[in-house]
Amino acid sequence: MGEKEEKSPDGVKYFRLSEIEAQNSFKSTWIIIHNKVYDVTKFLDEHPGGEEVLREQAGGNATESFEDVGHSTDAREMAASMMIGELHPDDRHKISKPVETLVTTAMEQSSWWSTLILPTLAAAIVTLIYRVYTAE
Repeated sequence: MGEKEEKSPDGVKYFRLSEIEAQNSFKSTWIIIHNKVYDVTKFLDEHPGGEEVLREQAGGNATESFEDVGHSTDAREMAASMMIGELHPDDRHKISKPVETLVTTAMEQSSWWSTLILPTLAAAIVTLIYRVYTAE
């Protein structure tokens, strides 16, 4: 890889997205959280959520999954000890997908309404039919 090593202004090593994506095996598992790169290989067996959770995110952006779980301060401090660098600024746009987030949110709201309204409507119809038949 003939690329010269680049560092952020504060001296942290930059990694290209292609380098990170290649680290998705049991020998080497890297993830990205908030544009920071973490080597979680040695942590796979210790992860409280199970190693498969980390393996699903291997070589990619785990920011949303990490935040959705609501990790504790201790977990965040532990993660900081595994940080090996940052995603190169030129590659950061490749992992952010705001359109998908908006679509997912709209679909979740839609399914919430259909999950609530459809059973309620079905229950009301069954109750109405029952009352009609028992009233006669």
